[in-house]
Order: sequence, then structure tokens, then C-alpha cells
Amino acid sequence: MPCCRFAFLVLALALLFSSCVTRDKDHRILVSVADQSLELYYRNKPIGHYPISTSKFGLGDRPGSRETPVGRMEVAKKIGASAPMGAVFRSRRPTGEILRPDAPGRDPIVTRIIWLKGLEPQNRNAFSRCIYIHGTPEERNVGHPASFGCIRMKSADVVRVFNTIGLGATVDIIPGSLPEQVQQAAPIGGPQVASPQIVGPPDPLPTAAR
Repeated sequence: MPCCRFAFLVLALALLFSSCVTRDKDHRILVSVADQSLELYYRNKPIGHYPISTSKFGLGDRPGSRETPVGRMEVAKKIGASAPMGAVFRSRRPTGEILRPDAPGRDPIVTRIIWLKGLEPQNRNAFSRCIYIHGTPEERNVGHPASFGCIRMKSADVVRVFNTIGLGATVDIIPGSLPEQVQQAAPIGGPQVASPQIVGPPDPLPTAAR
């Protein structure tokens, strides 16, 4: 009986803490593989348009395939909020190294990590495959398929997206193009619309990463 009461208490505490997490229902992300672009929305209004890179191995969700999964996902974790621009991550931990954009011979994850969780059978492996939206030092290749499954962004762009969205925000990755009205609505790297969900302003670009 004491064990049952303890288990019930643990379950109640878990439910209490989970209910305290506010899910972001105002923002969503739409990634177009055909356009190699990411569109950021606030309450269905486009507020940002950025070039990205999906996988150079194509589309899919098979473990070990290095392909980019498609379909509906959500933001499961955000990592690196206080890291400087160009900070290198290994196993989701900062190494202390900072890289300039297009540093020769280097291709690690940098700046920010937005970890995605699949919500459909076609992308159910996304979280266990460590599919992220993340910064890349290979900014010269952004705009073309160049990743090993993740969605790559320029460091300044991924900071803007990271600071705007919250946990639970919807992420849709589509093989086709963005809707025409979306392409005309917001220029790449265009003005950002402030909203109550924004965590804070983008980190200033440190000297080492300029």
C-alpha cells in the first residue's frame, strides 16, 4: 500500500509539472524542400522567410538514411539559448569552440539547436534520429540540399527563429514549394514581428564569429 501511494504521488507531481509547460500555439514553421526555404508564422501571418538546407540524401525517415523527414512535427527541445554565435555543439553540448561562417574544413552543428519530434507515422523516427533545425558554419551552401538529415540555417537566422518560437510550436516540412502568397509576403531575412512569445532579442554577433 505505501508503494502504491508513492507511485500515485510521483504520477501526480509529473502531471502537475507537465501542465506548467506552456505550449506555443501562436507560432509555426513551414519548411519547403523544393524552395530550400523556411517560413515563420505568427497566428497564420508570415513574419520571417529564410534560406535553409535539407538533406543531400533526399527525403525519408528510415534510421541511418541521413534523409530529411517530411510531414508534421513539433518543437520538442531548444538547446543553446545562451551560446554565442558560432558556438560548436557536440552531442548537444557546447565544446567552447567558436567558428566563423564558412570556416574551412569544418562542418559541425553551431549556434542553436531546435530538436524536432515527429507527429505522424511518416516521421515517427525524427526525434530518435536527432533531426534538428540548427546553425551551420557552411553558410555558403545554405539554399541548397547539403545536410545529413537536419534543417540547416545561417547562424543569425536560426537565432531569430529560436528566440521567436516556443516548445510545442508546429513544424511542417513539405516536399513542394511554399504557397505563392507566402513567397510574396516576406523577404528573406525581412523585418520580424514582435509577439508575446518572443524570448528575447537575438544574441549580438561576437567578434570571433564576424
